[in-house]
Amino acid sequence: MKVGLIGAGGWGMRLARTLHALGVLGGIADVRSEIRKELSGLYPEIPLYPDHHALLQSDLRAAAIATPAATHYEIAKAALNEGKDLFVEKPLAMKAAEASEITTLAAQKHRVLMVGHLLLYQPAVQWIEEYLADGRLGKLWSLHHERLNLGRARCVENALWSLGVHDVAVTLHLVGRLPTRTVAVGRAMLRPGIEDDVHLHIAFPGGVQSHVHTSWLWPERRRRLTVVGSEGMLIYDEADQTVTLHRKGITETLTNRDDGSEVVYRGGGEPLKLELEHFVDCVNHRTAPKTDGESAVAVLKVLEAAAAEMEDA
Repeated sequence: MKVGLIGAGGWGMRLARTLHALGVLGGIADVRSEIRKELSGLYPEIPLYPDHHALLQSDLRAAAIATPAATHYEIAKAALNEGKDLFVEKPLAMKAAEASEITTLAAQKHRVLMVGHLLLYQPAVQWIEEYLADGRLGKLWSLHHERLNLGRARCVENALWSLGVHDVAVTLHLVGRLPTRTVAVGRAMLRPGIEDDVHLHIAFPGGVQSHVHTSWLWPERRRRLTVVGSEGMLIYDEADQTVTLHRKGITETLTNRDDGSEVVYRGGGEPLKLELEHFVDCVNHRTAPKTDGESAVAVLKVLEAAAAEMEDA
């Protein structure tokens, strides 16, 4: 089985390297002649195409889309109508309604549709998922995501859309339920209408709550997930790929409990490789991906609700 890659920008090049290393890169399409010239030197044996239309006319079984987000909707529809199994980098589309349309089309065509929510394929996050499923943290109470840095400010999407998509996807996956309410507060300091700093609150059935803080206007780099349960707390540090268990809490009599802490997981693995291996496996075995179209639609609905709140504020 071979995969055709559409789009060879910065992230597309990473996809190309990984697909090639897996032995499944079957072609690359990019509209820029200078990029195709570079690709011909890197992958002389791989067919190159001037645009996605030409690639989709080939006999390649599957396609991966890594073009600008605003183009995902139209290219994904074209790929599915050509009968291709499909991997799409996040977001699946710019609107939940468009993502839902793509998901429905994939089901009608009996095609595999997977969305690149990379953080869900990080081994540490998979470890946390299993830890929670085993009930070892007790009752899940809350999740707190921090994705902060003095980073590259955008002029189109805000800090939540740019930085927080993976965190929203992780929250929805770990909680395993659809939210009942979202509350978002953002501050646009550099450009009107483009929030540089966003706080998102998500409430779920059963009382579980999640908080996501994203900012590219922050004095230090911080990428961390804190999970609070009735029997303890986990801190996932994305920078060094560790998960630390804090055996701490407050008892029913409102006294503090602190039985120490320890690193219970140390990183490893290559999430992009694991993600694309999963896609290939789903195509070969006709199974549903972990990050399918429905999960992508749920993420976009949260983002849209947050955007609407900040517009009305």
